[in-house]
Amino acid sequence: MRLKTHRERHRSERIGWLRAAVLGANDGIVSTASLVVGVAAAEAVRHNILIAGVAGLVAGALSMAAGEYVSVSSQADTEQADLQQERTELATQPEAEEQELTDIYTRRGLDPALARTVAQQLMAKDALAAHARDELGLTEELAARPIQAAATSAASFAAGALVPVITILLAPINSLGLAVAIVSTVCLIALGALAARTGGASPVVGAARVAFWGVLAMAATAGVGKLFGAAVG
Repeated sequence: MRLKTHRERHRSERIGWLRAAVLGANDGIVSTASLVVGVAAAEAVRHNILIAGVAGLVAGALSMAAGEYVSVSSQADTEQADLQQERTELATQPEAEEQELTDIYTRRGLDPALARTVAQQLMAKDALAAHARDELGLTEELAARPIQAAATSAASFAAGALVPVITILLAPINSLGLAVAIVSTVCLIALGALAARTGGASPVVGAARVAFWGVLAMAATAGVGKLFGAAVG
């Protein structure tokens, strides 16, 4: 009998892009919708509300990209510094590094003799990879990727922000703020459920927590818009 290739896929492999995509889309909807609802509550005309929405989309996407790039770059710098330290130690103290791996495997349950054999064989194949994975907890799948994270955040923010912007163009002006709030909340619920399901969590819990904070943000900015509009009037 021919054995079928067994390939396991774990949710942790998605954590990098999933985090950036969900955070970006969620922030795009919440921040832009809140801005639009606030401006609409001040009884602005459609043209001014649209300008506010588009400006929020552009500024938010660039801000998300810059913030994510700087944050993940710092993580990547730390990872590279740790790997460089391991390279130096492997070159100058190979016996100590072998003992370090042996101790790690022993603490995980291997017999000391077997642990040393495993350490020797893994180091013979790729010593740096073995120490990166088992000593530092660094793997290729979870490595920091600043450009990927920045691009994902910017694109997902823009996609999320398009929800309230498009609603501005289609909704009647007399109920524009309410329409943006309803459409955005529905999209937040769907996004939260999808993200939770993709990550292996409860869709109901994911949808509820995203919707709660989104509604709270829009209600707060609507209140600010009302007060500002009344004061100007």
